[in-house]
Amino acid sequence: MTLAETTTIIFSSLVVISQLALLWVVGLYVWSGRRDPIGSFAVKYALPLTFTVAFVATFGSLWYSDVLGYAPCKLCWLQRILMYPQAILLALAWWKKDATIGSYSLALSLPGIVLAGYHYYLQLGGNPLVPCSTVGYSVLCSQRFILEYGYVTIPMMALTAFALIVAVFAVARHYQKISKK
Repeated sequence: MTLAETTTIIFSSLVVISQLALLWVVGLYVWSGRRDPIGSFAVKYALPLTFTVAFVATFGSLWYSDVLGYAPCKLCWLQRILMYPQAILLALAWWKKDATIGSYSLALSLPGIVLAGYHYYLQLGGNPLVPCSTVGYSVLCSQRFILEYGYVTIPMMALTAFALIVAVFAVARHYQKISKK
């Protein structure tokens, strides 16, 4: 197995596990009476969890481009612009125990979800609103370097990372609001 194949299996497996955990935890939080343990966990561990997600996403994108040689397209660069600062900001917030970073992280992650979702749509064969060739030189945004488990591509990895960050901060924020009442 090549380095690229091994890397793809590892990151794709993390994506699938993260998506299943995300659905399970958010589902339990929303539709069951288990809000207290999940909400208090999200409040207590929001910073290390979201930092880990942002760090792994940043590391993964750099690994794919700088080690494996996959050239990022314009949409990849926009997603990177929204993810990279979060790894640094969340590390600092965790170190300083500053939970107010959640609002700023959400402000970066929500557009990241939209961009990654659109990018994934293009890779599935969707009709582009603006062709990548009109935004300068880069690889085509619709080009898929990887496809694992029948649906995991690099934009799906980014989409999952942004969604995890949003979910953790959203559950933590919601739980803090309802526990104050």
